[in-house]
Amino acid sequence: MDDFEPRIVGFCCNWCAYAGADLAGISRFQYPPNLRMIRLMCSGAVAPVYVLEAFKKGADGVFIGGCHPRDCHYLEGNYKTLRRIVLLKKLLPQLGIEPERLKLEWVSAAEGQRFAQVVTDFISEVKKLGPSRLRVDARRPAEDSHQAQAAAVEAHK
Repeated sequence: MDDFEPRIVGFCCNWCAYAGADLAGISRFQYPPNLRMIRLMCSGAVAPVYVLEAFKKGADGVFIGGCHPRDCHYLEGNYKTLRRIVLLKKLLPQLGIEPERLKLEWVSAAEGQRFAQVVTDFISEVKKLGPSRLRVDARRPAEDSHQAQAAAVEAHK
């Protein structure tokens, strides 16, 4: 499992976390390239279905970066995100996903080094967990699912 490189989907608030990532890049703070970032205007725009869909499509981890509490440009978006994360972390084990694969961090635009550090730490944590069970299922060849469908049709005849 030493050669395992996790796929991380990141949802970042435009005003803080994404700007922190930009500062990390400008300042040449290094962090692993495993994070595929999606910029949103607010972390409050991260619907739970987006997180579940990322896992369904083979993500090994999901990172959400938002503004610090009381600093949200949309006033309460980060509080909405926090409530959703609490619920998602309760739901994930029922789907066979470790809750540690979901990470919420508050990062301001001035915290480039902190952004690089929390992403590096999260990728390291996910690497220790190994590949997501759903990732293995998502990578199954199409013919396996066709064979399973054909067997199901035969069983119902």
